[in-house]
Amino acid sequence: MAYTTIDDSGLFFNTILYTGDGTTKTISGVGFQPDMVWGKGRNSVSSHSVIDAVRGVTKSIFPDTDAVEDTNATSYLTGFTADGYTVNSASNFNVNTRTQVNWNWKANGAGALNEVGSINSTVSVNTTAGFSIVKWTGNVTSGATVGHGLGTTPKMIIVKNLDSTQYWCVYHEDVGNTKALYLNVNDAQATSTAFWNDTSPTTSVFSLGSNNNTNGSGEDLIAYCFAEVAGYSKFGSYDGNNNADGNFIYTGMKPSFIIIKRYSSTDDWVMFDNKREGYNANNDILRANTDAAEGNSSDLDILSNGFKLRSTWTSINTNSGYIYMAFGQPIISNSGVCATAR
Repeated sequence: MAYTTIDDSGLFFNTILYTGDGTTKTISGVGFQPDMVWGKGRNSVSSHSVIDAVRGVTKSIFPDTDAVEDTNATSYLTGFTADGYTVNSASNFNVNTRTQVNWNWKANGAGALNEVGSINSTVSVNTTAGFSIVKWTGNVTSGATVGHGLGTTPKMIIVKNLDSTQYWCVYHEDVGNTKALYLNVNDAQATSTAFWNDTSPTTSVFSLGSNNNTNGSGEDLIAYCFAEVAGYSKFGSYDGNNNADGNFIYTGMKPSFIIIKRYSSTDDWVMFDNKREGYNANNDILRANTDAAEGNSSDLDILSNGFKLRSTWTSINTNSGYIYMAFGQPIISNSGVCATAR
């Protein structure tokens, strides 16, 4: 019996940890050649940094700020390898004594022309893993559409204008097409037809309004599009109960990476994974919208089929609504391997 289309999730998503030493070196252990790398210094106040294969290894954008894309041949990566990436001595990904976490996704290299939709785009897509990287030039036209290449409807889309200081805009199916969340701040959901033209994505395109965050005239934009794959990824929502014995959130997989956002009120985007510290109840936190160092946490347990809320911390479990994105490994793989709680 096939339980999931993905038998080995480590071929498509992986978290790696290391300590920088300020030398030219190869960072390995990813398990595949990554096409999107989201990195953060754990023990320091330092911005998040996102590199992808469509824009190239010398270009970074920063989830905790509204800053434009930065191009620097020495500050980020110098190349992708079959199992990771190379960095030099000046890289922000390799600062001496800085502990580093990098979350890595597999798409399909530098991408290709996609002429689906009213705006042509460059798309790097991995249909098996439900992930695509999409780059296009905005035209500020309400109702413009951009092809995402997934062949199925994305549940979550994260967009950044590369050329001007605009907020990161997030579409999540459970928040809806009339609203957006801003990744770089802790704001509640915002409502405007100018984000997505009040139109949900389809199996081929997503829609844009006239907002500069998502469709600035003549400006380059990047989107990270995620479709749900059973046993590998889940993009859902839940209601908190403000109880230390919080709800169990079923994901249908053992989560390896989780981001949670309280969408109806002000609160941070909190990030957990299965490597920091790597056992229940110690699942340390970072916040996507701040440059703060890693904090200690015992607020949730990562289980074999979801996660369990263990505190009344408002970022994950007050009487409010929350959205989440999660990636992980199958409860039972096609080869019969069973996931276990930690």
